[in-house]
Amino acid sequence: MKTFIETDRLIIRQYKDSDLAAFIAMNQDDQVMEFFLKKLTPEESTEAYNRIKNKIDQNGYGFFAVEEKSSGSFIGFVGLLDITFDVDFAPGVEIGWRMLPQFWGKGYATEAAIACLAFGKETLGLDKIYSFTTTSNLRSANVMQKIGMKYVKNFNHPLVPADHPLLEHVLYEITL
Repeated sequence: MKTFIETDRLIIRQYKDSDLAAFIAMNQDDQVMEFFLKKLTPEESTEAYNRIKNKIDQNGYGFFAVEEKSSGSFIGFVGLLDITFDVDFAPGVEIGWRMLPQFWGKGYATEAAIACLAFGKETLGLDKIYSFTTTSNLRSANVMQKIGMKYVKNFNHPLVPADHPLLEHVLYEITL
């Protein structure tokens, strides 16, 4: 298990086998998945878990596991991912996060995201990072603002069905 980043309260690292159960639970949680098209089945979560681990091994970055130092608990993920779908801001790199609800409201997403932005600049040599979420996900947009990102525009996410209520997204960016 490789640690990529450490903050005062968090370890941002590659996944370990003991994270899988919490990863599956996170992706089946109604609150966590409120702004996604659907909750993931255990099989879909396991596939995503393995895909994310492999991306980190191949690229040296991805949606890293986040561990709370004080408890040793897996609390979610935060990290960087290549934007591969058809939008006018691709190619590019996005920063994203997803955390178990019992760890919300503690500033963990903000703390981990700030550390990932620094990692993106210092280790990966990135000069711009994007983030996006559906317009109704105000908690996530708030994290974007807290980490210094600036609103760019609204756009229709090409992977969301045209008649879906989550179609419209906000785009934020930060120049590093």
